Amino acid sequence: MRVRLDQSRCVGHAQCYAVDPNLFPVDHSGYSILEEHDVRPDEEQVIRDGVAACPEMALILEENRATGD
Repeated sequence: MRVRLDQSRCVGHAQCYAVDPNLFPVDHSGYSILEEHDVRPDEEQVIRDGVAACPEMALILEENRATGD
């Protein structure tokens, strides 16, 4: 499973940051600066919560279809 940011959709609500500032960093204006990365099993639920919190759907969770991750 991977999480990534569609920067063109982020408008700086910082709702992801409110879920977890360490996993969803933002710049000084509130825009996400998340870098695409693999989701560790121990952070999966928080990542899902952060993705769901984004009103602009700028955060994208990609599940590996081959393995179900």
